[in-house]
Amino acid sequence: MLTPLTVTLAVAALALAAWCGHAAYRDQPTKDWHFLGMAVVTLLALVQLVIGIVQLARGQEPADGTLLFVSYQIGIVCCVPVVALMSLTERTRWGSLTVAAGALVLAVLQVRLYDIWEGVGA
Repeated sequence: MLTPLTVTLAVAALALAAWCGHAAYRDQPTKDWHFLGMAVVTLLALVQLVIGIVQLARGQEPADGTLLFVSYQIGIVCCVPVVALMSLTERTRWGSLTVAAGALVLAVLQVRLYDIWEGVGA
């Protein structure tokens, strides 16, 4: 797995969580620039998915199993778009808070994905 990309994605997700959490604290819904941040995080997740698939195709295998690895990768790619859609339906501070929570979940999924690939804690 590409560790710098995993760390970058986790940091970007935490930054998005802080940014949307601050908007929720200020009683603001998600704005256009929040969606731009969500797009950047989603793009990084898609790049990570492609790299993961390429590594699997080259014969590299995660320590905890391919199915679990691919499942986490798909969940990571879907995480931010799902909360973005939810924030569009909830145009209050709770929409921003939903994105913040989803971004925090994404950061935690990055740590777990690293563990799955490296076999940490197995």
